[in-house]
Amino acid sequence: MKKIILGFAAMLFCVQFSQAQLLPSLKLGIKGALNFSSLKSDGKWLNSDTKTGYQIGVWGRVGAAGFHVQPELYYSQKKAGFKDEDGENGEAVLKSMDLPILLGTKIGLGPLGVRIQAGPVFSFAQDGKVDFKSATDIDNYKKSSTGIIGGIGADIRNFTVDLRYEHGLSNISQNSDKSQKVSMWSIGIGYAFL
Repeated sequence: MKKIILGFAAMLFCVQFSQAQLLPSLKLGIKGALNFSSLKSDGKWLNSDTKTGYQIGVWGRVGAAGFHVQPELYYSQKKAGFKDEDGENGEAVLKSMDLPILLGTKIGLGPLGVRIQAGPVFSFAQDGKVDFKSATDIDNYKKSSTGIIGGIGADIRNFTVDLRYEHGLSNISQNSDKSQKVSMWSIGIGYAFL
């Protein structure tokens, strides 16, 4: 009898777990994050140190059958310190609206869960320009760029926590001889109000 009760309890738990992953869901929320950026040129790190920036914006998540799509829209300020070929120090400040579209899955039950997500990110320079403060004469930067982003996250009721890595795919410099890409780690906190 004890084995039957344990077997029934295990089966009930599995059914509840699968329903939690299979039922359609919708969430909307706000988020903020700190980011730590670096600047690469032709495969070499230009930065003398990693600088801290921030992100603030909104996110949504639509899920069913154990998978979800999570589009986000946020204002981002990325900073990177670097040394040029002549040994001069500079600092890049990149301000943009970022649009990641993440695909992922959630492992967990009910209000608790761990997420794994990845997808493309599209960045659009704010006011059609990129601010670049440096001791050098590299000031022509593109108005949009693409990258890939991936990471892990946790949901605790209406709160979310994310750790992500973003790798720039496109050259942000107008000068084809100076290919530059941004790489960034970020840690963020969000709140789902729906």
